[in-house]
Amino acid sequence: MAVIGGDGIGPEVVAEATKVMRAAAGDAAIETTSYDLGSQRWHRTGEILPDSVLAEIAAHDAILLGAVGDPSVPSGLLERGLTLRLRFEFDQYVNLRPVRLYPSMSSPLARVRPEAIDMLIVREGTEGPYVEAGGVMRKNTPAEVATQESINTAYGVSRVVRYAMERAAQRPRRRLTLVHKSNVLAYAGDLWRRTLARVAAEPQFAEVETEYCHMDAAAISFLTQPERFDVIVTDNLFGDILTALGAAVAGGLGLAASASINPERTTPGTFGPVHGSAPDIAGKHKADPTAAILSAAMLCEYLGLAEQAARIEQAVAQDLLERQGAWVARSTREIGDDIAEEAAG
Repeated sequence: MAVIGGDGIGPEVVAEATKVMRAAAGDAAIETTSYDLGSQRWHRTGEILPDSVLAEIAAHDAILLGAVGDPSVPSGLLERGLTLRLRFEFDQYVNLRPVRLYPSMSSPLARVRPEAIDMLIVREGTEGPYVEAGGVMRKNTPAEVATQESINTAYGVSRVVRYAMERAAQRPRRRLTLVHKSNVLAYAGDLWRRTLARVAAEPQFAEVETEYCHMDAAAISFLTQPERFDVIVTDNLFGDILTALGAAVAGGLGLAASASINPERTTPGTFGPVHGSAPDIAGKHKADPTAAILSAAMLCEYLGLAEQAARIEQAVAQDLLERQGAWVARSTREIGDDIAEEAAG
């Protein structure tokens, strides 16, 4: 596993996630290699992600990433040069964001039941606006970017929709919602809808119920009837908005985990919390590492360690429950210690 602590609180939360993974893994060997990538390296050397380092990371099974971003670096430079470059170079065309309200947690939604919020958002990760961002990163000409978008978009939509259908078929509710804006973005929205109809007609997906929902209507439903959703598939722009809203209704960014993967497993996937680097509390050991720990659970599942992933998730659920009792503030390390002890059994 390649470990990139990144910036701000990133190294702190990643350290705890790694600790919990080792505790849950038991006899399963987890080998880690740490990489110094982020604002500090950029200030020292002017490098963000050298080709030689990228080649080393490619040899790993997965990547655990803490956080990227620092106010001392020009806006977007690290995000494009590190986060987006990993996605493009490793063809991580699926971004996964689970949205789950744990029984012990409260939601800003009034009277919502925990079981009402349990969804998986499948957001495509390398198309749409990201093509342009990737083009800037790769120094492609505008014409090359346009050609790339024209050639890849239909293929990109198809494989993301298929992956989402596969995940929906594995879940108890077997329900998939496509979110887009086909009345305004007619060409793109129609492409997504036609692709879903074609994939849904395949025999292996006969038991999956599908529906379409406009983006604005979906945002409203997140607040009024979140139980409507099981698996959601959408593009990266709308997905960016919905996943942030999902994190808010399920307890906040401190619990929001994510993964960027290539489902064919030909390249490593990247796993890490949704939250940013929070430079204002970096080094103070105040950061909650739970989102990073839940991302580590996703990483375990990705590697075929389903039992270990379940242990981590149960340990987090137990820790969240205990926070509701005689709760006292704990440091980042103390939270990690408590969850690791629970995950070890």
